[in-house]
Amino acid sequence: MKPFNGFFVFIYYVVGFITRLLHPTDVEGMDRLPQGGALLCPNHASDWDPVMVALVLPVNYRLHIMAKEELFRNPILGWILRRVGAFPVSRGGSDIQSVKTAMQAIKSGDNLLMFPEGTTVRNGIGHVDGLPAHAHGGVAMIGIRTGAKLVPVFVDGEKKPFRRTRIIFGEPYEPRITGKHGTAEEIQTVADEVLAAAYALGGQAVGGKSVCE
Repeated sequence: MKPFNGFFVFIYYVVGFITRLLHPTDVEGMDRLPQGGALLCPNHASDWDPVMVALVLPVNYRLHIMAKEELFRNPILGWILRRVGAFPVSRGGSDIQSVKTAMQAIKSGDNLLMFPEGTTVRNGIGHVDGLPAHAHGGVAMIGIRTGAKLVPVFVDGEKKPFRRTRIIFGEPYEPRITGKHGTAEEIQTVADEVLAAAYALGGQAVGGKSVCE
């Protein structure tokens, strides 16, 4: 399902109105966004993150969202999510179909939102249970194989009603690799760099790791 249809427009404005009342945002860097074939890579501190990021983008930005499969187990919610361009991914292992769907979206000229951490990081900015947040290589692999520009995105952590949340879009990042697909080490390095760049936009670091230039 293309993420730009009558139902999507209705949801965008209705949910957007309610969300902006509950969680107002301060947005920076919108002028940095590529027009198509971009892979948006936010840090992930709250279940609100994909909704809030999607709703600050233009209504015609054609955004797909890779979301955890648990959300699709509810038939009604799953139907709504698919209608607005989201698709499920299994976080327990390799999910070939979700990777294919993600790559097809980008290659068609649409945009994709995918969280490098793969799960919410609630216990402190850049840390999970006291350990540094970890980027999964899948986000880099999809970006490299599709030629997408990776866009680091920072989203403030704790979401409290009526308190403003910062959303900052960074400069598009073109991975530097050897060969056509890169080595496993290069893929992981790219994933780590784009996650570090996302946290750096908010003045944070990931476990003391230096951010990409």
